[in-house]
Amino acid sequence: MFSRIKVWFQIRYQKIINSISFYPALIGLLFLIVAIFMLGLDFSIQGKNIKSSVSWLNIKDASTARSIISAIAAGIISLTVFSFSMVMIVLNQAASQMSNRVLDKLIGNRFQQIVLGIYIGTIVYAFFLLSTIRDIDSGLYIPSLSIYLLIVFTIFDIFLFIYFLHYITQSVKYEVIIRRIFDNTLEVMKSNCLKTEESSTEIKIENGIKIFSHKSGIYERCEENGIIRFCKENNCLVHVIPTPGTTLLKGSPIAEISKVLHEDLNKELLNYLYIHESESIEENYFYGFRQLTEVAIKALSPGINDPATAIISLRSLFELYTFRIQHFPKTILRDKSSKAFVILSELTFENIFLDTIIPIWNYGKDDRMIQQKMQLLLSQLATNHPNVTVEKLLNKVKEYSKNNEFIL
Repeated sequence: MFSRIKVWFQIRYQKIINSISFYPALIGLLFLIVAIFMLGLDFSIQGKNIKSSVSWLNIKDASTARSIISAIAAGIISLTVFSFSMVMIVLNQAASQMSNRVLDKLIGNRFQQIVLGIYIGTIVYAFFLLSTIRDIDSGLYIPSLSIYLLIVFTIFDIFLFIYFLHYITQSVKYEVIIRRIFDNTLEVMKSNCLKTEESSTEIKIENGIKIFSHKSGIYERCEENGIIRFCKENNCLVHVIPTPGTTLLKGSPIAEISKVLHEDLNKELLNYLYIHESESIEENYFYGFRQLTEVAIKALSPGINDPATAIISLRSLFELYTFRIQHFPKTILRDKSSKAFVILSELTFENIFLDTIIPIWNYGKDDRMIQQKMQLLLSQLATNHPNVTVEKLLNKVKEYSKNNEFIL
C-alpha cells in the first residue's frame, strides 16, 4: 500500500513541476509574500521614520497612489497579453513549419515560464497594494515604500520585455530548436547509457507468468528502485517486455515474472511500470531521435521544401549515433549485491539507426543536397567505427538505396 502511494505521489509530482503553470504560480506567490512583508515595513515604526526623514518617499495623496498602481497594473497586463500573444504566433509558425512535437520544448521553456511568473507576480503585487490604500488625513499610512518598489519592479519588467523579444526571435530559429532537442536527448543518453560495452550475458525466464497492461498508452520506463525492492521482497525475477516508447493497448503483455504471485502483487508491479498518454525525452531518449527525424521529414515535404533544415537535423542525428554506438543502456537491474532482479528490453543501435534514417532517406532520396550529406555522414560513421554493426547497417542502407542516386 505504501509503495502505491509513493508511486502515485511521484507521478503527480512530475506532472506538477513540468506544468507550464508551476513556475508562474510559484513566482506569483513569492511576490505576494514580498507585498505582505513590504506592507508590514510600511506601517511599522521604522517605515514611518524612513518616510518622515525622506520626504520624497512619502506619498500623501491616496488618489495619486491609486492612479500609480492602477496605471502600472493595466500596463503590465497589456505587456503580458502582448508578449504571450507573440509567443503563440511563433509557436504556431514553428508547429506548421517543423513538427507539433517541438511544441513541448517551446511551451515548456523555463525562461518563458519565469517571465510569465514575473509579470503575474507584479500584477498580484499591484492589486494587493491597491486593496490596502485608504482615504486618511495623514499620508504616513499610504504604503509609499511598497509603491516605489512596485515602480522598480515595473522598470525591471520593461527591460525584461525588451530582452524577451530578443530571446523569442532567437529561440524559434530552426537550428536553435534542433540544438535544444539534441542537447536534451544527449543529456538523457549520458545518464542512461553508462556502459561502454554491450552486455553479453543473457538471463532468461523460462515458462514465466505474463502480466498484462491495465491501461492503454505508451510505455516510458520503470521505477528502478521500486521494482528492484519489489523483486527482492517477493524473491522473483521480472522481464519487462516492451522497449521504451512502445505503444500498448489495454491487456497487452507488459512484463513476465518468474513465479506466480497474488493478484494484488501483480497490480503493485504495474505501478512501477510507467505508461503515459504522451512521450517525453526525459523518460525515453529515443523520442528525441524521432523528433529530429520528424523535423527533417517535415522540412523535406513538398509544402515546406527546406533541405537545409533537414541537413541540420541529420547532422544532429549522426552526432547522437556517434555517442550511442559507443555507449549502451543497462539491460539488467541489480541490487547492491549484484544479484539480477529485472531484465529490461532496450532498443539496439541497429533499431534506432534504421528507424530514423530510412524515413529521412525515403523523403529526401531525390534531393542532391541530402544525397551528398548522407553519403558524407555515413562514410564518416563507417570510418570512425569500423565494426560489424556499422558495416551491416551500411549494407542495409545500400540495399535500400541501390535503385537511387546514392553511392557510398
